Amino acid sequence: MEDDAKLTIPVETVCYIIAKARQFDAKDEVSDPDSGSNATDDAMYDVLEDHADDPVRAELASAIWALNEDEQIDLVTLTWLGRGDDETWDALRAQAAQAHNGRTGSYLLGVPLLADYLQAGLDCFGLSCTGLQGEE
Repeated sequence: MEDDAKLTIPVETVCYIIAKARQFDAKDEVSDPDSGSNATDDAMYDVLEDHADDPVRAELASAIWALNEDEQIDLVTLTWLGRGDDETWDALRAQAAQAHNGRTGSYLLGVPLLADYLQAGLDCFGLSCTGLQGEE
């Protein structure tokens, strides 16, 4: 990592998003979309399915959309850095800034392994979520 590379997004915020992304990634495809039974009768399996009104999805999306533009650009750049894109931070950030279009939340929600990529991106900075609130 370049010595002058700096994050505009707080590490705690990234760690919160990582924690929510891990919860979101654990969701499974909806197996019974028209279920009318009581959740307790079904052993609460519906909570593990990715429904459109899923509160984890809403919390993750809200956290991303609440970021300012620079923080959203950093989040995308961390994702790309963490997935192994072979470019410098400045080059990746310039690409993320050029691609920024107000749909960052939707884009990142569609990235498989988002939590892993963000953690790997933080690792490139020598940063960790260990001991920070939001990540266990």
